[in-house]
Amino acid sequence: MKKLISFLRSMRFGIILLLLIAALSVVGTVIPQGREIAWYAQTYRSFHGVILMLKLHDVFKSWYFQLLLVMLCLNLTLCSLVRIRSVSAARKRETETLRNLPVNFPLDSAQRDRVLSSLRAMRCRETAEGESIFFRKNGFGRYGSFITHLSILLTILFGAGAIYLPTSTDQTCLPGEALWMDDGTEIAVESFRIEDASGRLDFTSEISVRLPDGRESGIREISVNHPLTFGPYKVYQQTYGTAGSVTVQNLETGGEDTLTLTELVFLSLDGVNGLWYEALYPDLIQDPSGNVTLVTNTSGSYPNPVYKVETASDGVYTPILAFVGDELQVGDLRFRFEEPVEYPGLRIKYTPTLVNVLLCAAFLLMIAGFYITFFCQPVLLRVDPDGCAVGGPKPEGMRIRVREWMEAADQKEETV
Repeated sequence: MKKLISFLRSMRFGIILLLLIAALSVVGTVIPQGREIAWYAQTYRSFHGVILMLKLHDVFKSWYFQLLLVMLCLNLTLCSLVRIRSVSAARKRETETLRNLPVNFPLDSAQRDRVLSSLRAMRCRETAEGESIFFRKNGFGRYGSFITHLSILLTILFGAGAIYLPTSTDQTCLPGEALWMDDGTEIAVESFRIEDASGRLDFTSEISVRLPDGRESGIREISVNHPLTFGPYKVYQQTYGTAGSVTVQNLETGGEDTLTLTELVFLSLDGVNGLWYEALYPDLIQDPSGNVTLVTNTSGSYPNPVYKVETASDGVYTPILAFVGDELQVGDLRFRFEEPVEYPGLRIKYTPTLVNVLLCAAFLLMIAGFYITFFCQPVLLRVDPDGCAVGGPKPEGMRIRVREWMEAADQKEETV
């Protein structure tokens, strides 16, 4: 059992876990995550079965990735417990350690005075025992390694929270309209384009976010792989669509309204006579014999939009293909077909604010741990009537200082 615990807390085991986690993270970066199964079958035709079987399409939520995180947390916890125990024991034995330090530097009176004045200038904690004087400084530096390991552990835990606690929802929103989240956040779509001015596909939305507390992001552009992060929300450009646009005029009252249509709908006053809107197509192909084939490929903009509709008049249904600018009249309604409206599909990810705050705090703690470890080394030093003893976890730097003080005292005596 002791051998197992020793292995679980060993640096070798921790490095193995870190390498495996790093490798899986690279896989999760190279292979897009969370797509539909059909997308992987089409994109990775030769080995999509392996990707799905090993859950490489959702690697960060796979059981083996989570197991690696748990084992790394166990390794860091055991390391932290061992270190805090050894540090506490060392602090308790500090006075005894000072008593037993071997003398490193014999000192004459001038050198001793220079060493004492230099140590006091460093604001070391000073205690006397008989003819010896004990000096201590940076005692908290012993906890640097413990703080570093603890911060790494907290970073993993809070990082896991940032992965597994957020919720995502996919929404479509027409330009000029807004989505309302459960907490009162408003996400408005100002505009959307599929192609830029040169005809290159870029799928870019202009959106704005207003949080419940009144903070606003202003109008910002998002595109594929360039989301907007504001407050607890991250908004991605996920997909897109094209909706039909039909202006309906009531000839009897003169009223008019433009409707944006994304699904099958019947436009009527009496529920009997009117227009069935079925679908919108990018273009059509007509062969020499007059047969028409509708183009169903919807990638990019619609170069020649075709409306597939059906009029209903006194029980007679007539299928019609209409183009932008065409008009149809059924009873007291006149229908005019407008340019289609392109709209984005957004993926909205919500991460609790506390998770991000705790993750930032863990990073700051890690920086503090590194600083304490490398720049706040504990100093243990005993000055006797005729010599000096230097101790501590890494006494080399302090020994160099003592030599410099001794040399400075000798040079002063020679000058005098």
